[in-house]
Amino acid sequence: MKVLVTGANGFIGKNLVLRLSEQAQTEVLTYVRGQDDATLRDLLARADAVVHLAGENRPVDVQSFADVNTGLTEQVCRGLKALGKSIPLILASSAQAELDNPYGRSKRAAEQIVETLAHDLGNPVAIYRLPGVFGKWCKPNYNSVVATFCHNKARDLPVQVNDANAVVRLVYVDDVVSSMLSLLMMGWAGLQHPAVAPVYSITLGELSAQIDAFKNCRSTMVSERVGTGFVRALYATYVSYLPVEKFAYDVPVHGDSRGVFVEMLKTPDAGQFSFFTAHPGITRGGHYHHTKTEKFLVIKGHARFGFRHMLTNEVHYLETNGDQPQIVETVPGWTHDITNIGNQEMVVMLWANEIYDRANPDTIASKV
Repeated sequence: MKVLVTGANGFIGKNLVLRLSEQAQTEVLTYVRGQDDATLRDLLARADAVVHLAGENRPVDVQSFADVNTGLTEQVCRGLKALGKSIPLILASSAQAELDNPYGRSKRAAEQIVETLAHDLGNPVAIYRLPGVFGKWCKPNYNSVVATFCHNKARDLPVQVNDANAVVRLVYVDDVVSSMLSLLMMGWAGLQHPAVAPVYSITLGELSAQIDAFKNCRSTMVSERVGTGFVRALYATYVSYLPVEKFAYDVPVHGDSRGVFVEMLKTPDAGQFSFFTAHPGITRGGHYHHTKTEKFLVIKGHARFGFRHMLTNEVHYLETNGDQPQIVETVPGWTHDITNIGNQEMVVMLWANEIYDRANPDTIASKV
C-alpha cells in the first residue's frame, strides 16, 4: 500500500509517517508545505490511500484558513476526481468545526468537500473531528498548551495560566495515529466519523501541577504513577521535551568504608529501588523487619545471605552470584545480612516494598 500523507512535517504527520514507515508492506508518500501543485497531482496518481493532515492553525493572515484548510482539501479531492480514483481518504478536522469562527468555518468547509467526494465518487472517507492533540514533536508556543507547558517547564521557563479552572479536552497522538492506522489496515466503506478514544479532560491548573510533579521527581526521586492512562501519556510527552543536556541527572550517593548505597527511584505505593556495593569480606545488614519486605539481586560478585528466625533462632544460609541471577527475598521476623565472599567488589540491586521512613523505619538491628 502506498499511503500519501499531506502535512507530513506537521505534528501528527511526523508521528504518523514514522509509524507507517515501521510497516514493511507500506510505502509512505509525503506532501509538505512549499511543494507545488504538480507534485501533489503526481503523488495522488501513485497513492492507494490519502491521509490529509495539512492545515493552517495560526496564520498571519486570516484568509490562509480558507486558502489552506479549505483550498488544499478542494485541490486533493479535485485531483482524485480527475484521476477517477475512489481510494480511501482520511481527513483530520477539528472539534472547532462546530464553531462560527474563521478556523472552524474553514474546517467545516473541508469536511463538506470530502463528504461530496464520498457521495460523487464512492471514496471511503473518514473525518476525524479532533479535540486538542498532545504528544511528542508538537510545536510549543504555537497552538498546544501541553506542548508549551512541557517545553517551558523542562527548560525552567515560566508559563502563563490565565484561568486555572479552564478545562481542556485532549487526545494523545499515539491514540490518534493508532486509530488511523487501524482504519487503513482494515478498510471501510462510505462516510465514517471515527472518534479517538480515550478523550481526557483536565483543568489548566491540574495540567501545570502534574507537569511540575514530573519535573520534581528528579529531586524527590518519587515517581508519579506513570504506568497507565493520561499520566503515562503526559509523562512521555514531558520527557520528549527535555533538552539533551537534561537527559541525565545525578542522585545522592551514600558511601563509607563498606561501599556505597544509592537510591534510584521511589514510588508512592510500590516501594523503592536502590543499589549498593560491598568490598570483599564486608557484611551489610544485620537487622530484621516486622512488615517491610525486600528483594535482592546480586548483579556482580559472590554473596552469602544469612537468616536467623527471631523466635526459634533457626539459621539459614544461601549463596548467589552475578553469573546466575537469582532473587533473594527477606522475610519479616527473620534477621538477615549479606556478605561479599568473593574477591571483587559486589554490586547488588535492591527493591523494598515501601519508601524508607526515618520516623518509622521498621528496621531493628540484630546479628544473624
